[in-house]
Amino acid sequence: MALVRSLFSAKKILGGSLVGIRKETSAPKGFLAVYVGESQEKKQRYVVPVSYLSQPSFQVLLSKAEEEFGFDHPTGGLTIPCPVDTFISITSQLHS
Repeated sequence: MALVRSLFSAKKILGGSLVGIRKETSAPKGFLAVYVGESQEKKQRYVVPVSYLSQPSFQVLLSKAEEEFGFDHPTGGLTIPCPVDTFISITSQLHS
């Protein structure tokens, strides 16, 4: 039950969007918009604090993105190719 609560809390904090809805607005100051998911059709947009960029566990996700996409991200924004559940799990630990 605690895991479920932390996932809902993380999704609320991270600003998860509905699948298929794309927000064209920029992220607030101090935050970064990223697209997460393993397939193009199921990408979800999240807004995370810029401070996450210096965290080793988040840097692992960024390395995966670099390996797969380099600087050519199909959504036009930073795309992290991992399951959404994994992303939420990692970022919820960073938020704690």
